Amino acid sequence: MSTSTKRGRDFTRWLPLIGPLALFLVWDLTLRLSLVSPVLLPTPGATLTALVKGLAGGPLLTDFIASVNRSLQAFVISAIIGVPLGVLLGSNEKLYRSVEFLIDFFRSTPSSALIPLFLMIFGVTDMNKVAIAAFASLLVIVFNSAYGVLNARKQRVMAARVMGASRWRVFKDVLIWESLQQTFVGLRSGVSMALVIVIVAEMFIGAESGLGNRIINAQQVLNVREMYAAILAAGALGYLLNILFLLIEKRIVHWSGR
Repeated sequence: MSTSTKRGRDFTRWLPLIGPLALFLVWDLTLRLSLVSPVLLPTPGATLTALVKGLAGGPLLTDFIASVNRSLQAFVISAIIGVPLGVLLGSNEKLYRSVEFLIDFFRSTPSSALIPLFLMIFGVTDMNKVAIAAFASLLVIVFNSAYGVLNARKQRVMAARVMGASRWRVFKDVLIWESLQQTFVGLRSGVSMALVIVIVAEMFIGAESGLGNRIINAQQVLNVREMYAAILAAGALGYLLNILFLLIEKRIVHWSGR
């Protein structure tokens, strides 16, 4: 391997850091040039200090864990129901077309608009937040799982049938495996959707804990350091969940694109 190639790979490894560094640089310059009042926007250093202290055993850690628990509960419920349901619908195109309008309609409806409905059903409880997040995540997972089965590569399906495979074998050994990549797209989108809805629900449905609750409470008393620290914690959580699912997908769907 040449020295230039090695240097190029070393540089590529650091590329993901450019975006965050640019963000904090613009943030710092905005304050230094007095474009935004420090009362409304703390310095990057002060915000990161509040974030680290909060996650190192402070109240922010408790809220972080509460949001993680609610998001994962909602996601697990939606995945357990959504993946089998999506595969079932995708394996029967006529069945899928008969409910396609309902799936697309509710998937296109902002889940936050359904908060009053879930309040009437579940009341002001943790179950309310988990239920509405699970509902939003479920629709995304069902759509992607069904789409993956419907659009499995036809040549492999035809090859299996030519070799005499039964419909069950084609479904079990070809369709499901071919649809896994799209299913994982749905799972990644679903866990992100669950987190977003949980944060929104925590902000507006009388939560006593959670990142959404911390963000809105800090905003009301103008504690901008804690508010931005909680926002960064929520963003970091979403990013880490996405990376985790990408790693799992690479392990399981290792044949993708072949």
